[in-house]
Amino acid sequence: MPAMPHGMPHQDMSHADVTRDVVKTLETPSRGYYMALFGAIAMFLIGAVTFVALLKEGLGLAGYQPPIFWSVYITTFVFWVGIGHAGTLISAILFLFRSPWRTAVYRSTEAMTVFAVMTAALFPIIHIGRQWIFYWLLPYPNQRFLWPNFKSPLVWDVFAISTYFTVSATFLVVGLIPDIAAVRDKVTGWRKKVYSSLSLGRTGADSQWRHYVKGYGFMAALAAPLVLSVHSVVSWDFAVSVIPGWHGTIFAPYFVAGAIYSGIGMVLTLVIPLRKVLKIEHMITDYHFDNLAKLTLLTGTILFYAYAMEYFIAWYSGNTFEQTTFWLRAFGPLWWSGWTMIICNAFVSQLLWFKKIRQNLTALFVISIFINIGMWFERYVIISSSLANDFIPFAWDRMNPTWADWGILIGSFGWFGMYFLLFAKTFPVVAIQEIKEMIPMPRRKKGGH
Repeated sequence: MPAMPHGMPHQDMSHADVTRDVVKTLETPSRGYYMALFGAIAMFLIGAVTFVALLKEGLGLAGYQPPIFWSVYITTFVFWVGIGHAGTLISAILFLFRSPWRTAVYRSTEAMTVFAVMTAALFPIIHIGRQWIFYWLLPYPNQRFLWPNFKSPLVWDVFAISTYFTVSATFLVVGLIPDIAAVRDKVTGWRKKVYSSLSLGRTGADSQWRHYVKGYGFMAALAAPLVLSVHSVVSWDFAVSVIPGWHGTIFAPYFVAGAIYSGIGMVLTLVIPLRKVLKIEHMITDYHFDNLAKLTLLTGTILFYAYAMEYFIAWYSGNTFEQTTFWLRAFGPLWWSGWTMIICNAFVSQLLWFKKIRQNLTALFVISIFINIGMWFERYVIISSSLANDFIPFAWDRMNPTWADWGILIGSFGWFGMYFLLFAKTFPVVAIQEIKEMIPMPRRKKGGH
């Protein structure tokens, strides 16, 4: 076996050590974990109370007014769909390329993907206003003879998100089975019964491994195209219109790069404190963060190029409406959001050219927070600036978010954080079996030992 890259799990670790250390993360939570979980639940309750108010009073509480009827809710919907893309990239595409550094981080990114898509799916329901008839969003044969317009990207969204969630959740569950079986053999009491049922009778037999490895590879190949397709479909929600600032062929690759960029930013935000709380620093090392930072730098640079091309094409086209929209993004009433987007996404990521910053976890965590803020504002700028400055100047207005918008936004982070934290204390966030595969088999020394 070739020598392992620097920073991978120590070669002196045995398979038993890996299982013991990962199972230990599922034991009694620390005070820091309880504080984080309490904070997430509190944020979720803020969102729940806000949603009840919207049910009672209607969408008049939100910041909807002519000509802007896509507001913070659609901004946050696109944000959460994008967050899930890093999970599929790291778990599926890097698996197909047999990238060794993914083993320690892909489980948490897969869980992040599933919970991010669950969070995104809430926002079309919140946005429509009459939430009790949300099933009208689904393209199903119905007694009202209201057939869906399959040319509409909003219908494409339904198929894209449902497919993405189904494949991502299946991929996560299948990958968990060997690790659940390993945990089952180390716990006792009622937990053993629960993990026994969830392990689906896995014994670790050779025949099971052969079928599992083949099946997992096929699922990875199936999931890989979703990285490109799902957020391309979301970008067409905007690009197929004729609204200034939206009607561009660059939107599909631009949105995909931005989705991966924002997803890796959220991975860093979650994993950096998680490894400290769960005491798995020897498994998720500087080597993994260095590679995550390089991937962030790559997608951030692509995003930098996309921003520059947007402004260049607006100027080069000679289209007055395009030029005005992009001028107002930089120097109009919402200039602060436009520059927040550019600084956080285009310039902050360029700090990752330096290895000292890539391997400084404090710096990486701060940069990841800037990435999350910048990517939310990217979607905010795209929606608000284009809808606020349409073709008819006398109808121009600006987006005015209200407390109901911010309450739902806070609640979405609480919803996501609550599920992720509960997952981290219920299932292994580090892939036991794949880390074991990275540890060299013991060699016979001289003397027969």
